[in-house]
Amino acid sequence: MNIDPRPSVIGERLSRVKRVIAVTGWKGGIGKSVTASTLALLLAKKGYKIGLFDLDFAGASDHLILGAKGLFPKEEKGLEPPVYEGVKFMSVVFFSENKAVPLRGANVSDAIIELLAITQWGELDFLVLDMPPGINDAALDVMRFARGAQVLAVTIPSVLAHDVLDRSLELYKKLKVPVLGIVENMAAKPGPRSVRRDPALERALGRPAALLKTRFASDLSAVMRRLHVI
Repeated sequence: MNIDPRPSVIGERLSRVKRVIAVTGWKGGIGKSVTASTLALLLAKKGYKIGLFDLDFAGASDHLILGAKGLFPKEEKGLEPPVYEGVKFMSVVFFSENKAVPLRGANVSDAIIELLAITQWGELDFLVLDMPPGINDAALDVMRFARGAQVLAVTIPSVLAHDVLDRSLELYKKLKVPVLGIVENMAAKPGPRSVRRDPALERALGRPAALLKTRFASDLSAVMRRLHVI
């Protein structure tokens, strides 16, 4: 009988991480990756020990949002993520040469489990996961192995997006996955969970200092304070 040792290894890798936030979205183009990357920068600016893990094989983009170039993890009894702007950063793009990865469902899941098993995070206050899109084997495996992770759901003010959000949250509820809260991106007006549409956001991408000065970052920080994260 072949017993996969990776689940126990993943538990060891995450044993010194105090809190895991899984930033999740169930439709494309809603700002999941910008939310994950900005949240990591906001937490690092507050002085927390932060890790950011881009697990989106279909469209890894955190490295572009951060402007992180020329980085690669060091090999030291596994992989040690490079530190960028105070954030320990790991991404599937390190191994794909910034190209599309031709993997099918089971192979994507296996690759993510492998990355979770070999990455050395050390001691962290927060690990922010930029999740695989949707609710599929890959996403469910991440939640299964990153035990105690809380879902931060990103949506937009759209009837279709909210319908998908409601159905997805209901499934997570049945699976007993803890939900930290909801961020409604591209909102027209302020609200307790709203991040307003910010025309300056696009120009700030790739420049962390500029990104942290945007209205997007300010609104996201306010939402995170209400959720008792920051």
